[in-house]
Amino acid sequence: MNLNLTLLGQAISFAVFVLFCMKYVWPPIINGLRERQAMIAGGLADAEKSSQKREEAEAEIAALLQDAKAQAAEIVAQAHKRGNEMVESSKDAARTEGERLKQSAQAEIDQEVVGAKEGLRKQVGLLAVEGARRILGSEVDQEKHNAVIDDLVKQI
Repeated sequence: MNLNLTLLGQAISFAVFVLFCMKYVWPPIINGLRERQAMIAGGLADAEKSSQKREEAEAEIAALLQDAKAQAAEIVAQAHKRGNEMVESSKDAARTEGERLKQSAQAEIDQEVVGAKEGLRKQVGLLAVEGARRILGSEVDQEKHNAVIDDLVKQI
């Protein structure tokens, strides 16, 4: 066998094999690699978009949480304010009721004082009439005496 002829045959066979691979095998492999590369790039882009959306969602959640905390603080503040208003309202109502009771008691006391003064005037009048009757030794007219005492009371 001739070594040159064998090498030449192998070289031709290798060239035909390389041409065949370049024509029929290589394009589908390259297309598959390009599709895989595009799919990986799309996945990475989607992952980046998802990461951005997650960050935006976290920021939105943080803002909503801050708003919720602010609203809760406002509600608590309003509740405290309303509680204080209710306490002040109750205090005012109690003061008003106390003043009313005080005025009512004062009016009752004034009426009792006036009644006591009237009773004392009548007793003093009776004692004066009785003393005058004993001194004079005769009967004094009670109706005239009451009229005189009433005139004196009106003048005083």
